[in-house]
Parts: sequence; structure tokens; C-alpha cells
Amino acid sequence: MSGNRFFSFLSGILAGGLIGAAASLLMAPKPGKETQAEIKHEIDSVLEEGRRAAAARRAELERQLAEMRGNLPLNR
Repeated sequence: MSGNRFFSFLSGILAGGLIGAAASLLMAPKPGKETQAEIKHEIDSVLEEGRRAAAARRAELERQLAEMRGNLPLNR
């Protein structure tokens, strides 16, 4: 894609996203404060799930490193 076409494409995506967000807020069946609270709760849930997944992955990588260093027997 040429630079000008890419910029036009990106501008279209941005404009579409803004229009979609505005339309969804205007057509929302709940008041703004309730909607904001629900969105915040969902974001907090996703972030917490990401933190748990990162901690689990870190523990797994630390276990693998310890195995490679010879500190633990291999699980085979």
C-alpha cells in the first residue's frame, strides 16, 4: 500500500470507530454512569485475568529455568 492510501485507510478506520462509539453511546439503554461502571468492571476483569495469566506464565518459566540449571529434576 502506498503511504497516501494507507493514511486514507487509517483515517477511515478511525472515523468509523468514532462514529460507531458515538452511536453506541447515544443508543445505549442505560444511563451513562451505569454504562461507565460496567465498562470499568469489564476492563478490571480483563486486566486481572491478564495479571493471573502473566503470573502463571512467569512461574512456569522460572520452573523451566530452574530445571535447565539443574536445580530441579526434569518432569519427563
